[in-house]
Amino acid sequence: MDDRMRADVAIVGAGLSGLAAAWELRQLGLSEVVLEARDRVGGRVLNHELEGGGVVEVGGQWVGPTQDAALGLAAELGLETYPTHTEGDAVIEYRGRVRRYRGEIPRINPVVLIEIERARRKLDRMAAQVPLAAPWEAPRAPVWDRLTFAQWLRRNAFTDGSRMLLRLAVRSVFGTEPEDVSLLHVLFYVHSAGGFNPLINTAGGAQDSRIKGGSQLLAIKSAERLGDAVRLNAPVRRIADTGSGLELHTDAGAVEAQRAIVAVSPTLSARIEYDPPLPGHRDQMTQRMPQGTIIKCMAVYDEPFWHAQGLSGIGLSDGGSINAIFDNTPHSGSPGVLLGFLDGRAARIWGQRTAEERRAEVTHVFARLFGKRAAKPIDYIERAWAEEPWSRGCYSGAFGPSGWTDFGPVLRAPVGRIHWAGTETATVWNGYMDGAIRAGRRAAAEAAAALEASS
Repeated sequence: MDDRMRADVAIVGAGLSGLAAAWELRQLGLSEVVLEARDRVGGRVLNHELEGGGVVEVGGQWVGPTQDAALGLAAELGLETYPTHTEGDAVIEYRGRVRRYRGEIPRINPVVLIEIERARRKLDRMAAQVPLAAPWEAPRAPVWDRLTFAQWLRRNAFTDGSRMLLRLAVRSVFGTEPEDVSLLHVLFYVHSAGGFNPLINTAGGAQDSRIKGGSQLLAIKSAERLGDAVRLNAPVRRIADTGSGLELHTDAGAVEAQRAIVAVSPTLSARIEYDPPLPGHRDQMTQRMPQGTIIKCMAVYDEPFWHAQGLSGIGLSDGGSINAIFDNTPHSGSPGVLLGFLDGRAARIWGQRTAEERRAEVTHVFARLFGKRAAKPIDYIERAWAEEPWSRGCYSGAFGPSGWTDFGPVLRAPVGRIHWAGTETATVWNGYMDGAIRAGRRAAAEAAAALEASS
């Protein structure tokens, strides 16, 4: 940016939320500029090209059948989806034994299945009472928000197997431990997704399908249609209210705008300097919504050899490091790719070790579940999102105890001329790509309405 730029609305962040906000503003006849700190678009969505051809995603990747915003955007951009591979048996490692199973829930024993179903129904009933736009107004919000999910689990699951599976579900969905997240936040999340099963299921759930060519194409093609309005390598350091508008100061120059949309996580939004400073309550909120901890790990093989064994590539393990495994083979069918997540406490521990140590641990887990051949991949790929300076974690932020009841009302509330987007502010499919798109569109509508009201 050689000269000072001007726009009706300046957007901080060229992830899916910021790009969706920009396109919505353009459709409303307003001028926009998108300021991105990285040298790429996509934020927490990122493709990785395999050496032998094909693409895997090292960031967000899945879309599900009720994620209308993400699926609609994909269709609008001319992108196609394909189902996550689920054909064949899944495997589970439990108490040192590996067994095969069919369906979404492993049949450890009938009592565990009964407890899981009872817990699911109870969570769904409770979640239905949580208003999506105002979780703090739920009838039992003060009680639910004082509890962690771990405390609820101790009172509602009585077998080791059911507790293990429910703890695994929380780690897989939030990238954090059940002790770290408020019960009210879990209930809000369940309602936001339309139920507990849509969150955890592969076929028919949040992990149902992938984008051909990789999910980052959603951001790349969105940015292409915005053209020069997207500015890379332009981290916003300071946002100042001049009285007549805003000045956004970046490493690439300054931008003048009437309104701003900050489309990054609450944690990162607090690292921008504001003049005047943000209200203390807003800043305190950002301190109570940390990002999850995720290291996304993939082992690449000449072929998906597990298919010949009648296995889907889906696996669960109580072994302590990798809990959830998926077949992440590209749409072409080769090379074969197994995907595992180091999440929550495991990611915190293994994130401090070397890449070589992580590779050895991940492939060791894969070999226990899928056979000796899994121990010798031709390539290994990983992404530690806590190490990303412009993300500092994945998948999204989550409130701990008392977060919603004490600070929820300021999560989406504009501060002066500044509006907030990002998937953490979504009411539907919060934490997902779909939620990011919805949040961007909502913030754009807010900014446009404020401009019209002030004109």
